[in-house]
Amino acid sequence: MRKKIVIFAGSILASLAAGAVGSFATVPNIPSWYADLNKPPLLPPNEVFGPIWTLLYILMGVALALVILRQAGSKTSAYFWFSAQLLLNTLWSIVFFGLHLPWIAAIIIALLIASIIMTILTFRKLVPATIWLLIPYLAWVCFATYLNVGVAILN
Repeated sequence: MRKKIVIFAGSILASLAAGAVGSFATVPNIPSWYADLNKPPLLPPNEVFGPIWTLLYILMGVALALVILRQAGSKTSAYFWFSAQLLLNTLWSIVFFGLHLPWIAAIIIALLIASIIMTILTFRKLVPATIWLLIPYLAWVCFATYLNVGVAILN
């Protein structure tokens, strides 16, 4: 039981840590650079993003823990895709908010969507229920893609 708790906590913390790294580029640029941009319709208030991303990182961590705990064959592909999407997620924040490059960020977010889909497909083979933990993440990143491209076009 203790091992399971450590795996769940570690997986959730690893996911949250990736979000924290991205937030170092995001948070300082919201009141300055980002505030001055033209934004597309349907943009939620800034206060919505933190809680949603926190929940999504927790769900990602839970999905990872379930895969880690699954007594199955090779998990190499699942770990690769999970790591890839987490890295791209962090990189997107750095490129969009930190470097102020929305068109490059749009390319990264497209790759992020592909890597999330691959994560879902590989996780689903090991633990089918993980699809329900990762679909909200995919949906939110698709919405974020709309916002990213909207900012790129309008500015």
